[in-house]
Amino acid sequence: MKFVIVGYGRVGIRTARILQSEGHEVVIVDNDPVKVERARETGFETIQGDGNEESVLVDAGIETADAIGGLTGDLNTNFTACMIGKEFGCRTVLRIDADYREEIYEKYAADVDEIIYPERLGAAGAKTALLGGDFNVLADLTEQLSVASIRIPDDSPFVGKRVVEVELPGDAHIYAHGSDHEPMTIPLPRTEIEPGDSVAIMADPGGLDDIRATLRGDAPA
Repeated sequence: MKFVIVGYGRVGIRTARILQSEGHEVVIVDNDPVKVERARETGFETIQGDGNEESVLVDAGIETADAIGGLTGDLNTNFTACMIGKEFGCRTVLRIDADYREEIYEKYAADVDEIIYPERLGAAGAKTALLGGDFNVLADLTEQLSVASIRIPDDSPFVGKRVVEVELPGDAHIYAHGSDHEPMTIPLPRTEIEPGDSVAIMADPGGLDDIRATLRGDAPA
């Protein structure tokens, strides 16, 4: 598959490397000449320019790309890149910071295929979103982080709470939520946890037992 990645920062670099390692074609777009040179030295086809300009994305091959990821630190650039990609029939993945207000999230969520939070999801999740993959089949992401799918028991203290309100031990984050009748997806701000739902957790492997205990109510919530 072919992907256009707008933004060669922390998230863009790791996403591009994961896709490249799996044999996909990746084109980087960035307006920073230093980052462009770094991407070229790594072996990526790279276009220097603003990712919110259609002519730049056409030069990057958006007309034949399967998906575009707006992964810069600028929401407006990311959204514009995604909207251009949408016009060319691409799958669109938008990076947004987790501290944006709910109404901002909902405004953008309606127009793109996936929204990712770097603080919660990371590059491997961005890759999965670009591929349109199943969140249930993610394996270990790095040597430091693992992903686990955990079922919420009926008597969990988190039943009835919004997913975004759940705080877990350590640096663990919920990055996807699903139920018996819905597949795993990135939760919307108003998504509430119901008995029997499943959540996908990104955490240090050594902390998974504590996280399971917390979600069961065996530890302070």
